[in-house]
Amino acid sequence: MKILQPPNWLAPRGYANGTMSAVTVGSRLIFVGGQIGWNGQQQFETDDLGEQVGQALRNIVDVLKEGGAAPEHITRMTWYVKDKKEYVAAYKAIGQHYRAIIGKHFPAMTAVEVADLVEDRAKVEIEVTAVVPPGA
Repeated sequence: MKILQPPNWLAPRGYANGTMSAVTVGSRLIFVGGQIGWNGQQQFETDDLGEQVGQALRNIVDVLKEGGAAPEHITRMTWYVKDKKEYVAAYKAIGQHYRAIIGKHFPAMTAVEVADLVEDRAKVEIEVTAVVPPGA
């Protein structure tokens, strides 16, 4: 297994931003640990949920790139949100960020409301699994 750590990011504490494993027939699996709405220096630039989703998605793309993958390789996304009503109210902004960053690629997704996230300012956390075919 290879740890995927963008070179200009601070090292995480107690987790990996992403991992990559070889699988049969030359494909690779990439597991992106939960990404929140802070930048690569672990700093929040906003408390707006839509903007935090945008940052979390950019973080996911950065980790995927370290493994030679792109958004179209995402096969599963799990979203953890602190406030379901705020999440639903932000659908339009979330959709705009999603299309701008991920594109028109819609993998299997789950969204779950949780009591809290580890980082107090985080409003959303998204984890991803990607399958990268041979030659990608």
